[in-house]
Amino acid sequence: MKKDLTKEALEQIDQFSRDRVGISTLERYTGSSSKDFQPFILLTNFKSYVENFSEQFDVPIYNGSVMRASHCKKQKISIIDYSVGSPVAALVVELLSFIKPRGVLMLGLCGGLRPEYDVGDFFNPIAAIREEGTSNAYMPPQCPSLSSFVIQRFCVEEMERRNLRYRTGVIHTTNVRFWEFNEDFKKMLESEKVQAIDMECATLFTVGFARLVPIGALMLISDLPLKKGGIKTAESAKKIFNKYTQIHIDTGISVLKNMQAHEERNKKLGYQF
Repeated sequence: MKKDLTKEALEQIDQFSRDRVGISTLERYTGSSSKDFQPFILLTNFKSYVENFSEQFDVPIYNGSVMRASHCKKQKISIIDYSVGSPVAALVVELLSFIKPRGVLMLGLCGGLRPEYDVGDFFNPIAAIREEGTSNAYMPPQCPSLSSFVIQRFCVEEMERRNLRYRTGVIHTTNVRFWEFNEDFKKMLESEKVQAIDMECATLFTVGFARLVPIGALMLISDLPLKKGGIKTAESAKKIFNKYTQIHIDTGISVLKNMQAHEERNKKLGYQF
């Protein structure tokens, strides 16, 4: 006589099915085998960053149905261009949760909101304002959106080692693309006293917290939208990429390599992870 499955057994079967679907979706969307993914991940919105990574380490690029990726086993680092926007940012973090990466670092661009900021400054986001809406599906609205302190610490250490100019503070994440022409929106930003604005950080941090994926961000200030003539254009964006892409990628890679070295030292000391 067949025994009824216990509740615990049913939950295990359901989790196995969820994991299998999640990994399959990650593979389909990135064009990569789950075995290709390395324990440390760079995320970006730019295909040129993936191309730079591929050329630098002489590794292939994989094109999936939604994203593109490249993997360097020697460096223990993968990079994913997940496109743009908070819904797909939530998706990529959720998919990565099925392979349990050791650390994830977003390499993105943001708008600087303080008059003393300059294009080319880096921004170290310690927290984000959740105005994008997507993250509400993962955590209650009252929960703060915080980046991984450990990852941000390594970002700061590496920027200081490289003598890079950077700012630290709170970033506002929004789905409103042309907010620069909305006076009410700008007044809201002023009342919040935020230092930068983007379209994904709050989503990445919140979903990472909900799904146990350690994630931080190394942002580059690409425009100063509150200043006269400070809104990014095609021409100014091209100049930013030409001038800062290499240092942005190299700094991000160094951050993840430093994290690896730190873990190895701790393992030798007997710490468990």
